Amino acid sequence: MSRNILLVEPGFSTKFPPLGLMKISAYHKELDDKVTFYKGMKDEAYYQYWDRIYVSSLFTFQWKTTVETILYYKKIVGDDLSKIFVGGILASLMKKELWKATGILPLKGLLNEPRILDEDNELIVENMIPDYELFNESTQEYSLIKDSYFGYATRGCIRKCQFCGVPILEPEFIDYQGIKPYVEEITKRYGEKTHLVLFDNNILASKKFEKIINDIIELGFEKGAKFTYTKNGRTISKQRYVDFNQGTDARLMKEKHIKLLSKIALHPLRIAFDHISDREIYEKKIRLAAKYEIQHLSNYILYNYDDTPEDLWQRLKINIDLNKELDLAIYSFPMKYIPIFHKDRSYVSEPNWNYQFIRGVQRILNVLKGSVMTSEVFFYRAFGESPAKFLEILHMPESILMNRGFEPKSEEIEWLNKFRALTNNEKNELLDLLCTNRTIKSLKTATVYIKNKKLRNILQLYFPKEKTEQNLKLFKN
Repeated sequence: MSRNILLVEPGFSTKFPPLGLMKISAYHKELDDKVTFYKGMKDEAYYQYWDRIYVSSLFTFQWKTTVETILYYKKIVGDDLSKIFVGGILASLMKKELWKATGILPLKGLLNEPRILDEDNELIVENMIPDYELFNESTQEYSLIKDSYFGYATRGCIRKCQFCGVPILEPEFIDYQGIKPYVEEITKRYGEKTHLVLFDNNILASKKFEKIINDIIELGFEKGAKFTYTKNGRTISKQRYVDFNQGTDARLMKEKHIKLLSKIALHPLRIAFDHISDREIYEKKIRLAAKYEIQHLSNYILYNYDDTPEDLWQRLKINIDLNKELDLAIYSFPMKYIPIFHKDRSYVSEPNWNYQFIRGVQRILNVLKGSVMTSEVFFYRAFGESPAKFLEILHMPESILMNRGFEPKSEEIEWLNKFRALTNNEKNELLDLLCTNRTIKSLKTATVYIKNKKLRNILQLYFPKEKTEQNLKLFKN
């Protein structure tokens, strides 16, 4: 008998479609069940009978949204909690905490064995071809779903990094799982896609890396490959791209890897640059990439971990210098470290970082849309011409920081003059005030008791000129 199944992704923002739910959808459709997808909490869910409701989870800092969503759908199933299933990254990393918060015992890890969801069949959810039609009736749009294959060529990771949840989520490293038949089956069912996005956690750790590259080439993603199709009687060709989206491990990268990567339509080559101590090995790999004419690179730059703001500036500057020297296009993506069990984004790695500096970096990245441009001039304007200038920028009021343009305006010049007139002790006092008073009301109250005239004057630039609510945060969300 056909069952009525609801799949739910909580309402947090995400670029990629929920691959796990796409596979669960395929599983249930294989069993002739009816499947519906909702993004977030939908009132219409109350007007249907559901045999099962699945709620996915992603990062632990999305705890509040995830818990609220589970509790919302828990009301729909009433007393029969066997009808609701919760899984995904957060659910696997914080199984007990989520159970206590919701009363629902989550499924942990991958659904990579039979009879996890039902006892009467041998289907393995992890091995299902994802359902690319799951979102057809949904108002939720995932921009990449129409033109990209999503999948894994390997699973797990050989590393045990403290800042990463993969060792818990996928403890066994599987160095080859056959991407070729997987992609071919997606093509057969849903049509050919332009790009190939692989979420492997450490592709270079695979002893079958050459075989994986050969698979990718045989799938039509060799270097320079194009996807050609006809639309409204016109023949259209688009460049194909392969993206190892989780990045590659520079420590494992050898010349033979780069040589193989240069044979596919790789765009970009993502290399992590987590520590300034990795500088020598990082630069060596970038030069190897240049040798094999891989020009488009991107790197994740972890900050707020065991680094400093000066360290972050140095790593960004290294990429600017490499771009200039090797005629490359390396886009840096600074990523704020949040402990894998933290329930929100508020973590600050003190004493190297503080609230004001973290928000300052985030505001610069907001203006840059998340990535650091490759231009030297642009970089200097956004991050300063030295680590000292970068620290100066991080002290700025949000309104000035986000509206600087290419040339300093009068308000920025006024702030700079006042800031540079402060002694080191006064700068420290200013920073302490900004870190401990996070609303306009609180900061104004604190300002009343400040006797230092220079500090009182510069603090006036942190208050909005227009009439506004006094309890607004100094940094808008």
